[in-house]
Amino acid sequence: MHDQHSEKRVPPKKKGLSRLFAAARYSLDGLRSAFGSEEAFRLEVLVFVILTPVALWLGETAIEKVLLIASLLLLMIVELLNTAVEAVVNRVGSEYHDLSRKAKDIGSAAVLLSMILVALVWGMLIL
Repeated sequence: MHDQHSEKRVPPKKKGLSRLFAAARYSLDGLRSAFGSEEAFRLEVLVFVILTPVALWLGETAIEKVLLIASLLLLMIVELLNTAVEAVVNRVGSEYHDLSRKAKDIGSAAVLLSMILVALVWGMLIL
C-alpha cells in the first residue's frame, strides 16, 4: 500500500556551489509563486519599483536612501513570510480552527506593522 508521500521522494542534499545555485533557484521560484498568487505582494512590488527611484532622488545621504529602500524591502519580506504561514496553515486543513485564525491574524499584523514602519520612515525622512 502506497501513501501520498511515498510517491514523491526527497532529493538528496546538494553540496557546495550546486547547493548555492539550487537555493537561488528555490528563492526565485518562491518569488514567482508569491507574485503570481498574491495580489498584496504584486502591489508591494509595484510600490517598490515606483518608490526606489524616488528614494534615490530624495534621500540626502546614503543612510537615508538605504533606510527608505530597506523599509520597502522589509515590507515585502514580511509579506512573503505571511504568505508562507498562510500556505502552511491551509495545508494543515481547511476547517476552521482558532489556532489557524490566530496564526493568520498574527501574520497579517506583522504586515500591518511593516506598513506602519514604511510610513514612519518615509514620513520622517521625506516630509
